[in-house]
Amino acid sequence: MKDEKDKEASEAKGVGEDAVVECLSRKRYEKELARLHIELVKLQEWAVRTGAKICVVFEGRDGAGKGGTIKAITERVSPRIFRVVALPAPTEREKTQMYVQRYLPHLPAAGEITLFDRSWYNRAGVERVMGFCSEHQARDFMKAVPLVERAIIDSGVILLKYWLEVGQEEQTRRLEERIHDERKIWKLSPMDLRSYSRWYDYSRARDDMFEATDTDIAPWHVVRSDDKRRARLNLISHLLDSVPYEAVAREKVKLPKRQKREGYHEPGRPLRYVPERF
Repeated sequence: MKDEKDKEASEAKGVGEDAVVECLSRKRYEKELARLHIELVKLQEWAVRTGAKICVVFEGRDGAGKGGTIKAITERVSPRIFRVVALPAPTEREKTQMYVQRYLPHLPAAGEITLFDRSWYNRAGVERVMGFCSEHQARDFMKAVPLVERAIIDSGVILLKYWLEVGQEEQTRRLEERIHDERKIWKLSPMDLRSYSRWYDYSRARDDMFEATDTDIAPWHVVRSDDKRRARLNLISHLLDSVPYEAVAREKVKLPKRQKREGYHEPGRPLRYVPERF
């Protein structure tokens, strides 16, 4: 009985007994993130130059920090290259399609990096746990998805799959913060509230998903996310290490001279300036 209690206590902290709980200082975080942003720009330029196709899947429990991590990645790069995909619930038509069909059009073309904020793995997680699909459908999905991912990779896509794992206590703290913070209340959906009480159902679904879809060609990479700052830095570092990019030679940039006024005068028409309240 004691072993079971110890196991549950460790799981509440994260995956395993040695979960990282010490928070990283903001000063160090911002310093390291600035360095990684430079590397992400290099990755972007390399992808455009070489026509590389990169697809990154973000999964995890509610409140694990997927959105914040994606925001940290995309903060200093072009949204035309780093494309974020967060699909809504399927339409009635999409429900009749092959399950992965609605995700396929969003896979990257040459020179693109696609970030899936949740992905086709909805079927193995929330849909299975909350009863939006049958157990048979979930099992069929997990049997078929390694074949689909092999086809994606064989087409030249670099596929990376990340699972952000947050402990019970930290998840509770984050969801309660959403309740009381007017800036974050939109993040808390009725589905989040329904899912919150089913921690161990999600744990079983996660374990089954890993067992079926953690393959040699498309492995799952688990990121401890009780400390959001550490999680973001660790994930971005791993992403960069997983892609064989290199710095692309750039032409030296120099601002040209401005043209002469040549008789131009500011118009007499008054402009509607925004009130300067600050």
